Amino acid sequence: MSIEVATAVQRRDSGHGRRIGLGRRNTYVARRLGYAAFVIWAAYTLSWLLLFLLPSNAAEIMLRNISGGSSAADPAAIAALEQKYGLDRPPLEQYLTLLLRALRGDLGTSVDTGLPVTTVVGQAVPSTLQLGAAGLVLGTALGLAIAVAANLVRRPFLRNALFAVPPLFSSLPTFFVGLLLIQFFAFRLGWLPPIGSGSTSQLVLPALTLAIPTSAGIAQVTATSLHAGIRSPYGDYLRARGVPHLRMVIRHALRTAIIPATTLLGLSVGGILAGTVVVETVFSRQGLGRLLQTSVMQQDIPVVQGVVIFSAVIYAVANLIVDMVYPKIDPRITIG
Repeated sequence: MSIEVATAVQRRDSGHGRRIGLGRRNTYVARRLGYAAFVIWAAYTLSWLLLFLLPSNAAEIMLRNISGGSSAADPAAIAALEQKYGLDRPPLEQYLTLLLRALRGDLGTSVDTGLPVTTVVGQAVPSTLQLGAAGLVLGTALGLAIAVAANLVRRPFLRNALFAVPPLFSSLPTFFVGLLLIQFFAFRLGWLPPIGSGSTSQLVLPALTLAIPTSAGIAQVTATSLHAGIRSPYGDYLRARGVPHLRMVIRHALRTAIIPATTLLGLSVGGILAGTVVVETVFSRQGLGRLLQTSVMQQDIPVVQGVVIFSAVIYAVANLIVDMVYPKIDPRITIG
């Protein structure tokens, strides 16, 4: 009888522990979603404020583009466009109107093209997502390869050279990397097309341009963590047991070193999205980067807001996924 009672108590305590763990996880996810909502709102607000403070007039720019820029826009036509798009209203009213529409899923109409913002952004999203995903995968693979190689080689000169690669990559401007790749692989070797979008071959150079600066941080953090793991007391214990160096790095040290790299991977999403502005311009690719550049020049506030919201959502979701993946990588890490 006592054994049955003990078993029942154990099951009850186990169920209570699972409920507590589930409650902590739900609280954690809710808190992270709140942070994500704040990030999206802050990005939206700051972008609107910066665009509003620009000295130019969106309606005047649009009329000049229609006329080919040959003559000054008619003041009456400018006033009509401002009234149509609500640009003649007080700044706070404009902001609140756009914000409330965005909360309902209505991002407004492009001042430049007259199309819905969701349509304009939706047309540019696939190309940018393809480029960003390829750059992130290549950057992660390149960074991990550099980090592992730096901790596997025995020669001090080669090891120091590999440890110096990440700072070199991070110091190179994105546009400079893109131009170098075009000059070498497109013009000199003729292996890949220099510009354009739509085919896999036209994706290689832009993705590699994004991957090189992305790999720098991942390589530096992972290489340092691997080196610390190898030199730790646990590393000494493995060496004393006769574990080969390659197995020690790949199987034991890398699992711990991958955790800070995972954190940096989530933060790299923001750098990838920012880098697409330069990369898509250098390689003449259509995407969110080119769209954002054009919209800022045209002072097309609704389109800029749409691009900002999409980018902020991607960044927040990526970091939330990274936080939820931590316990899968290392079970010692708990959420709560």
